[in-house]
Amino acid sequence: MAKSEKYISVQYMTDEQQINIVKSIFKSIPKKYDFLNQFFSVYQDRYWRRKTVSKMNFFDSYKFLDIATGTADLAIDCAQSYDKVKVVGVDFVDEILQKGIQKVDKKKLASRINLQWGDALELAFKDNSFDVSAIAFGIRNIPNKEKALLEMKRVVIEKGQIIILELTKPRFWLLRWVYLFYLNIAMPFIAKIFTKDPIAYKYLADSIMNFPEEKEFLKLMNVIGLRNCKAIPLTFGVCTLYIGEKQ
Repeated sequence: MAKSEKYISVQYMTDEQQINIVKSIFKSIPKKYDFLNQFFSVYQDRYWRRKTVSKMNFFDSYKFLDIATGTADLAIDCAQSYDKVKVVGVDFVDEILQKGIQKVDKKKLASRINLQWGDALELAFKDNSFDVSAIAFGIRNIPNKEKALLEMKRVVIEKGQIIILELTKPRFWLLRWVYLFYLNIAMPFIAKIFTKDPIAYKYLADSIMNFPEEKEFLKLMNVIGLRNCKAIPLTFGVCTLYIGEKQ
Protein backbone atom coordinates (compact mmCIF):
# COMPACT_ATOMS: atom_id res chain seq x y z
CA MET A 1 0.00 0.00 0.00
CA ALA A 2 1.45 3.36 -1.01
CA LYS A 3 1.74 5.94 1.75
CA SER A 4 -0.53 8.30 -0.19
CA GLU A 5 -3.35 5.74 -0.32
CA LYS A 6 -6.16 5.84 2.20
CA TYR A 7 -5.89 3.09 4.78
CA ILE A 8 -8.48 0.31 4.46
CA SER A 9 -9.53 -1.66 7.55
CA VAL A 10 -8.58 -5.33 7.72
CA GLN A 11 -12.25 -6.35 7.71
CA TYR A 12 -12.67 -4.75 4.27
CA MET A 13 -9.33 -5.82 2.73
CA THR A 14 -9.16 -8.58 0.18
CA ASP A 15 -6.76 -11.43 0.96
CA GLU A 16 -4.35 -10.04 -1.62
CA GLN A 17 -4.48 -6.54 -0.15
CA GLN A 18 -3.71 -7.81 3.34
CA ILE A 19 -0.82 -9.95 2.14
CA ASN A 20 0.62 -7.04 0.17
CA ILE A 21 0.41 -4.59 3.09
CA VAL A 22 2.04 -7.12 5.42
CA LYS A 23 4.92 -7.62 2.97
CA SER A 24 5.28 -3.86 2.50
CA ILE A 25 5.39 -3.23 6.25
CA PHE A 26 8.00 -5.86 7.03
CA LYS A 27 10.17 -4.87 4.09
CA SER A 28 10.26 -1.29 5.41
CA ILE A 29 11.29 -1.92 9.04
CA PRO A 30 13.80 -4.83 9.30
CA LYS A 31 16.49 -2.74 11.03
CA LYS A 32 14.07 -1.35 13.62
CA TYR A 33 11.84 -4.42 13.94
CA ASP A 34 13.29 -5.85 17.18
CA PHE A 35 13.53 -2.49 18.93
CA LEU A 36 9.98 -1.49 18.02
CA ASN A 37 8.60 -4.86 19.13
CA GLN A 38 10.25 -4.48 22.52
CA PHE A 39 9.39 -0.79 22.90
CA PHE A 40 5.70 -1.07 22.05
CA SER A 41 5.19 -4.24 24.11
CA VAL A 42 6.97 -2.60 27.09
CA TYR A 43 9.49 -5.46 26.83
CA GLN A 44 6.79 -8.04 27.54
CA ASP A 45 7.48 -9.79 24.21
CA ARG A 46 10.50 -11.51 25.79
CA TYR A 47 8.36 -12.92 28.61
CA TRP A 48 5.68 -14.06 26.14
CA ARG A 49 8.19 -15.97 24.04
CA ARG A 50 9.81 -17.59 27.09
CA LYS A 51 6.39 -18.69 28.28
CA THR A 52 5.68 -20.17 24.84
CA VAL A 53 8.95 -22.09 24.76
CA SER A 54 8.36 -23.44 28.27
CA LYS A 55 5.14 -25.10 27.09
CA MET A 56 6.78 -26.97 24.19
CA ASN A 57 6.97 -30.75 24.37
CA PHE A 58 9.69 -32.57 22.41
CA PHE A 59 9.46 -36.35 22.51
CA ASP A 60 10.07 -37.89 19.08
CA SER A 61 11.61 -35.88 16.22
CA TYR A 62 13.17 -33.21 18.46
CA LYS A 63 12.46 -30.76 15.66
CA PHE A 64 10.64 -27.42 15.90
CA LEU A 65 9.09 -25.45 13.04
CA ASP A 66 8.82 -21.69 13.59
CA ILE A 67 6.42 -20.22 11.04
CA ALA A 68 6.55 -16.49 10.22
CA THR A 69 9.83 -16.54 12.13
CA GLY A 70 10.63 -12.87 11.39
CA THR A 71 13.98 -12.09 12.98
CA ALA A 72 14.04 -15.56 14.57
CA ASP A 73 13.47 -14.60 18.22
CA LEU A 74 11.27 -17.61 18.98
CA ALA A 75 13.58 -19.94 17.05
CA ILE A 76 16.57 -18.68 19.03
CA ASP A 77 14.77 -18.93 22.38
CA CYS A 78 13.80 -22.52 21.60
CA ALA A 79 17.31 -23.55 20.55
CA GLN A 80 18.80 -21.98 23.66
CA SER A 81 16.27 -23.72 25.92
CA TYR A 82 16.46 -27.23 24.43
CA ASP A 83 19.96 -28.47 23.58
CA LYS A 84 18.81 -31.46 21.52
CA VAL A 85 16.27 -29.64 19.36
CA LYS A 86 16.84 -28.67 15.73
CA VAL A 87 14.90 -25.62 14.56
CA VAL A 88 13.59 -24.64 11.15
CA GLY A 89 12.26 -21.12 10.69
CA VAL A 90 10.32 -19.91 7.65
CA ASP A 91 9.14 -16.49 6.54
CA PHE A 92 7.89 -15.03 3.27
CA VAL A 93 9.64 -11.64 3.57
CA ASP A 94 13.30 -11.89 2.53
CA GLU A 95 14.36 -8.62 4.15
CA ILE A 96 13.21 -9.62 7.62
CA LEU A 97 14.52 -13.17 7.13
CA GLN A 98 18.02 -11.89 6.38
CA LYS A 99 17.97 -9.99 9.66
CA GLY A 100 17.10 -13.25 11.41
CA ILE A 101 19.94 -15.10 9.69
CA GLN A 102 22.38 -12.45 10.93
CA LYS A 103 21.13 -12.87 14.51
CA VAL A 104 21.41 -16.66 14.34
CA ASP A 105 24.99 -16.41 13.03
CA LYS A 106 25.92 -13.89 15.72
CA LYS A 107 24.67 -16.24 18.44
CA LYS A 108 26.56 -19.15 16.83
CA LEU A 109 23.41 -21.21 16.40
CA ALA A 110 23.57 -21.75 12.63
CA SER A 111 24.29 -25.46 13.12
CA ARG A 112 20.94 -25.90 14.90
CA ILE A 113 18.73 -23.22 13.34
CA ASN A 114 17.96 -23.27 9.63
CA LEU A 115 16.10 -20.21 8.33
CA GLN A 116 14.54 -20.28 4.88
CA TRP A 117 11.89 -18.66 2.74
CA GLY A 118 8.50 -20.29 3.17
CA ASP A 119 4.76 -19.74 2.80
CA ALA A 120 2.62 -20.58 5.84
CA LEU A 121 -0.17 -21.80 3.55
CA GLU A 122 2.07 -24.20 1.60
CA LEU A 123 4.78 -25.48 3.92
CA ALA A 124 7.54 -27.32 2.04
CA PHE A 125 7.81 -30.15 4.57
CA LYS A 126 6.60 -33.73 4.68
CA ASP A 127 3.73 -34.82 6.90
CA ASN A 128 4.65 -35.73 10.48
CA SER A 129 8.06 -34.04 10.46
CA PHE A 130 8.09 -32.00 13.68
CA ASP A 131 7.20 -32.38 17.34
CA VAL A 132 6.04 -28.76 17.49
CA SER A 133 4.94 -26.15 14.98
CA ALA A 134 4.37 -22.60 16.18
CA ILE A 135 3.64 -19.12 14.93
CA ALA A 136 4.25 -16.02 17.05
CA PHE A 137 2.52 -12.75 16.21
CA GLY A 138 1.86 -13.91 12.67
CA ILE A 139 -1.48 -15.70 12.46
CA ARG A 140 -3.43 -12.43 12.47
CA ASN A 141 -1.56 -11.42 9.29
CA ILE A 142 -2.78 -14.51 7.43
CA PRO A 143 -6.24 -14.08 5.86
CA ASN A 144 -6.90 -17.82 5.60
CA LYS A 145 -6.26 -18.81 9.21
CA GLU A 146 -7.91 -22.21 8.86
CA LYS A 147 -5.59 -23.26 6.05
CA ALA A 148 -2.55 -22.06 8.02
CA LEU A 149 -3.63 -24.11 11.04
CA LEU A 150 -4.23 -27.17 8.86
CA GLU A 151 -0.68 -26.87 7.48
CA MET A 152 0.70 -26.55 11.01
CA LYS A 153 -1.24 -29.67 11.95
CA ARG A 154 -0.10 -31.61 8.87
CA VAL A 155 3.61 -31.21 9.52
CA VAL A 156 3.59 -32.29 13.18
CA ILE A 157 3.59 -35.89 14.34
CA GLU A 158 0.74 -37.55 16.22
CA LYS A 159 0.33 -35.92 19.65
CA GLY A 160 2.55 -33.10 18.40
CA GLN A 161 1.76 -29.52 19.40
CA ILE A 162 0.37 -26.64 17.39
CA ILE A 163 1.14 -23.39 19.23
CA ILE A 164 -0.05 -19.87 18.43
CA LEU A 165 1.16 -16.80 20.29
CA GLU A 166 -0.81 -13.71 19.36
CA LEU A 167 -1.65 -10.20 20.49
CA THR A 168 -5.25 -10.03 21.66
CA LYS A 169 -7.77 -7.80 23.39
CA PRO A 170 -8.00 -7.96 27.22
CA ARG A 171 -11.27 -9.30 28.62
CA PHE A 172 -11.81 -6.73 31.38
CA TRP A 173 -13.69 -3.80 29.79
CA LEU A 174 -11.71 -1.00 31.43
CA LEU A 175 -8.34 -2.52 30.61
CA ARG A 176 -9.59 -3.22 27.08
CA TRP A 177 -10.60 0.43 26.67
CA VAL A 178 -7.18 1.66 27.85
CA TYR A 179 -5.42 -0.86 25.61
CA LEU A 180 -7.43 0.10 22.53
CA PHE A 181 -6.71 3.78 23.20
CA TYR A 182 -3.02 2.93 23.32
CA LEU A 183 -3.21 0.91 20.10
CA ASN A 184 -5.27 3.37 18.09
CA ILE A 185 -4.11 6.75 19.37
CA ALA A 186 -0.86 6.60 21.32
CA MET A 187 1.06 3.97 19.39
CA PRO A 188 0.60 5.40 15.85
CA PHE A 189 1.55 8.85 17.19
CA ILE A 190 4.74 7.55 18.83
CA ALA A 191 5.51 5.41 15.76
CA LYS A 192 5.95 8.54 13.66
CA ILE A 193 9.09 9.30 15.68
CA PHE A 194 10.70 5.98 14.75
CA THR A 195 9.43 5.14 11.30
CA LYS A 196 8.40 6.92 8.13
CA ASP A 197 5.65 4.35 7.68
CA PRO A 198 3.11 4.87 10.51
CA ILE A 199 0.68 2.82 8.43
CA ALA A 200 2.48 -0.19 9.91
CA TYR A 201 1.20 0.59 13.39
CA LYS A 202 -2.24 1.59 12.19
CA TYR A 203 -2.42 -1.86 10.62
CA LEU A 204 -1.07 -3.48 13.81
CA ALA A 205 -3.88 -2.01 15.91
CA ASP A 206 -6.48 -2.83 13.27
CA SER A 207 -5.32 -6.45 12.89
CA ILE A 208 -5.46 -6.98 16.68
CA MET A 209 -8.96 -5.52 16.93
CA ASN A 210 -10.16 -7.77 14.11
CA PHE A 211 -8.52 -10.94 15.43
CA PRO A 212 -11.06 -13.57 16.60
CA GLU A 213 -12.07 -13.59 20.24
CA GLU A 214 -10.77 -16.44 22.41
CA LYS A 215 -13.87 -18.68 22.13
CA GLU A 216 -14.02 -18.20 18.37
CA PHE A 217 -10.35 -19.07 17.84
CA LEU A 218 -10.54 -22.12 20.10
CA LYS A 219 -13.58 -23.25 18.11
CA LEU A 220 -11.55 -22.94 14.90
CA MET A 221 -8.77 -25.06 16.42
CA ASN A 222 -11.30 -27.73 17.36
CA VAL A 223 -12.98 -27.62 13.95
CA ILE A 224 -9.73 -28.58 12.19
CA GLY A 225 -9.36 -31.58 14.49
CA LEU A 226 -7.02 -30.43 17.25
CA ARG A 227 -7.57 -31.79 20.75
CA ASN A 228 -6.83 -30.57 24.28
CA CYS A 229 -7.03 -27.00 22.99
CA LYS A 230 -6.51 -24.27 25.54
CA ALA A 231 -5.91 -20.55 25.75
CA ILE A 232 -3.49 -19.01 28.25
CA PRO A 233 -3.93 -15.23 28.69
CA LEU A 234 -0.66 -13.37 29.25
CA THR A 235 -0.20 -9.87 30.73
CA PHE A 236 -3.91 -9.45 31.52
CA GLY A 237 -4.94 -10.78 28.12
CA VAL A 238 -2.90 -8.37 26.02
CA CYS A 239 -1.38 -11.51 24.53
CA THR A 240 -2.77 -15.05 24.39
CA LEU A 241 -0.98 -18.38 24.03
CA TYR A 242 -3.07 -21.01 22.24
CA ILE A 243 -2.02 -24.68 22.38
CA GLY A 244 -3.55 -27.70 20.70
CA GLU A 245 -2.47 -31.27 19.90
CA LYS A 246 -2.73 -33.34 16.72
CA GLN A 247 -5.07 -36.27 17.15
